[in-house]
Amino acid sequence: MSSCDQCIVRQFSSLKALRKEELIKMANCKTSYTIKKGEPLFEEGETVNGVYCVKSGVCKMTKLSDNGKDQIIKLAKPGELLGQRSMISEEVVNLSAIALEDMEVCFIPKSEIMGFFNGNNEFSMNMMKSVCGDLKDADDHIVDMAQKTVKQRLAETLLYLEENFGVNEDTSLRLQLSREELAGMIGTATESCIRLLSEFKKLGLIELSGKKITLLDKIQLKKMS
Repeated sequence: MSSCDQCIVRQFSSLKALRKEELIKMANCKTSYTIKKGEPLFEEGETVNGVYCVKSGVCKMTKLSDNGKDQIIKLAKPGELLGQRSMISEEVVNLSAIALEDMEVCFIPKSEIMGFFNGNNEFSMNMMKSVCGDLKDADDHIVDMAQKTVKQRLAETLLYLEENFGVNEDTSLRLQLSREELAGMIGTATESCIRLLSEFKKLGLIELSGKKITLLDKIQLKKMS
């Protein structure tokens, strides 16, 4: 069983507030999984009796829209906890989590998390702050979708992908999304996303090579966003 007190990613979540004895207890009850690219960690409407800690890899959090298409609400990266809001509210999860690349995750049962919640004030406060942060992000997402044009949202998303997930040695975005996934992030049809990417390329803002996207003029992209 891997040692939770030596896991670096816990420093980026509410788990950093746990005491050594609590981390040992968590290490003894957690379950570790490898999730392959394209596989679901959990799906909208499921009951998740605990939280998932992302150890490595990235997943997309999606909501199924009325037209049957997946709207990508956020991307979750190492250190994030998934399922905490639905665990606290005792509701089914309202989003699906699908791996965008191979992932390592740890599942911590609700019984243990609630024990930490009741016995460690700093941990419970950190978790509530995390849930509030997710709600703020959701509010910001709603405002962006309502007030920004598709072109603005695409520019903003491309900058977000570079700032949060980095680049490859050739400076292309490290996290390679399909055109359909990128369209799902900005809330438009795949065809519209493809047209806008071509327009950005003609303007010299980006370079395209297959699925690879390289940002060439971040200043103009920031102005556009």
